[in-house]
Amino acid sequence: MDLAAVIRPGTTGTADLVVAEEHTAPRVGSGAIHVLATPVMINVIEAAALAAVERLLPPGHQSLGTVLNVRHIAATPVGMRVTATATVRKVEGRTIHFDVAARDERELIGDGTHERVVVNVEKFDQRVKRKLS
Repeated sequence: MDLAAVIRPGTTGTADLVVAEEHTAPRVGSGAIHVLATPVMINVIEAAALAAVERLLPPGHQSLGTVLNVRHIAATPVGMRVTATATVRKVEGRTIHFDVAARDERELIGDGTHERVVVNVEKFDQRVKRKLS
């Protein structure tokens, strides 16, 4: 499988979310202030990475997040829309490297890098089942 032949640098995906109470720090256990929780921002960033590449993967393959290095630099209140973008920076073997960013309706709220590894789902599931036995 030559991922670099089908996933090119510059390939971009997006995902968005309107912040609701269930997305706030107190609801997910990551703080006490009723603003977008960092774990939820991370989820939107990962969804953007999936949107960028999953459709390009060979049948029976999926990408799994392995590294995420992000800053959460601004608060987003309930009711605002957050949009994340993930742009492929490079592909090395089975690893896809992304530059990521999240913005609300006013400003940049987070940025960083993300890596995903492409796996054969059937083989991966077999390894997970062996772990249980």
